[in-house]
Amino acid sequence: MLGLLTVLIWGSTFAANSFSLRGGYSAGHLILFRFIIASIIFALIAFIPKMKFRLPEKRDIWKIALLGWVGISGYHICATFGQLTISAGTAGMLIGSGPIFTTIFAILILKERLSKVGWVGLAFGFIGISLIALGSGDTTFGIAPGVFLTILAAIATSIFFVYQKPLFKKYSAIELTAYFTWAGTIPFLIFAPGLFETIQSASIEVNMTALYIGIFPTAVAYLTWAIALSQANASSISSVLYLEPVIAIIVAWIWLNELPASLSIIGGLIAISSVLIVNFYGKRNEMTQDHNKIKTIQ
Repeated sequence: MLGLLTVLIWGSTFAANSFSLRGGYSAGHLILFRFIIASIIFALIAFIPKMKFRLPEKRDIWKIALLGWVGISGYHICATFGQLTISAGTAGMLIGSGPIFTTIFAILILKERLSKVGWVGLAFGFIGISLIALGSGDTTFGIAPGVFLTILAAIATSIFFVYQKPLFKKYSAIELTAYFTWAGTIPFLIFAPGLFETIQSASIEVNMTALYIGIFPTAVAYLTWAIALSQANASSISSVLYLEPVIAIIVAWIWLNELPASLSIIGGLIAISSVLIVNFYGKRNEMTQDHNKIKTIQ
């Protein structure tokens, strides 16, 4: 139940981003606002005695900082600016296909092995991503600029996952998420000029949505996810993650009256199906379980 609640929150992020961007927030101000909120929440969590929150070892600080800049700063700059020209549902499907890129980096960097079925799944994944991209533009077979930024975001989070694996053996999911959040927030400070003016000029609904993004998808969902993982088998609870792109489309439809193009939806079905094939039939279970234990902040 907690796992499903978490994915519902994460799936709503894309529509919430679109609503905030259309309501007066610039992409930079939205990113900074939500991560200031999330950083404060994780700082409060760190002081809860029962959490037994540890500081990172000195030799890990630069690695954590670099990963935070790639996996948090790079991801969110690309993903949020990408949503300026693509729909929430399209963004959800492209980010949902991120494990395809993770698999490629794991093969190249971690020397993970992939079966023949896995390679077939990867091939179909790229076909799906191509169809999503082709259906994103305003013209027939046009590609919106935001597609390329969102794909870069998916690549950033894939690099983030592959290189964080050794750290995951030393620190808890909550600790790592907090470290990465704090490190990743620092580059966002370049968007600080004009933030207070944006907050003052935006409507209450838009500000509440931006606050929701900072509290729930960026922070609270990671607590519920960690609790869910502690109460159930990682591979079984993580299966609900594949509902996230579907939830993103449904929430955008209800909230924004927005649906991706038919071609993009077909591509999304192919891409997400390929992710399922690769994760469940194409590679070792250990890699799949590790991928789902810690997830990039949406």
